[in-house]
Amino acid sequence: MHPDSRTPTNTLPTSQSGFVGRRVKLRQMQMNMGRVILTLALKDTPTADAIWQAAPFEALANTWGDAVYFRAPAAVAAESDTRDIIQSGEIAFWPAGNAIAIGFGPTPLSEASEIRLPGAANVFATCTDDLRALKTITDGMLVRVERHSP
Repeated sequence: MHPDSRTPTNTLPTSQSGFVGRRVKLRQMQMNMGRVILTLALKDTPTADAIWQAAPFEALANTWGDAVYFRAPAAVAAESDTRDIIQSGEIAFWPAGNAIAIGFGPTPLSEASEIRLPGAANVFATCTDDLRALKTITDGMLVRVERHSP
């Protein structure tokens, strides 16, 4: 645990990290939407830091094709690797909409089976849970985002 941020840290062995004594943040968050619970592994990015610091928070879900969006109390600029097409399992923050976006299939802007968001977004986490469960989410459902200890 890092003393300043209460962020879990771990020192990986040289064979895994390539660096002796490298400190790696192991942060997870949980999103609860009705009966759907997702566990996210946060990346080491400014967006992930901002979402981590904002938690816990609640918002109302919006759906758009096979994507769920909701507002987040974080103000984050576009990062250098921002993009509008994501892969299933990538969790993004859309700066223009100040919202977290979870795509799990085509949206109204998609071509073929791609997951295209309405604009460039920062991928800040990954999720290995079955995102098809998000098909049950409807507009206006409550979403709770909180820090999670593995």
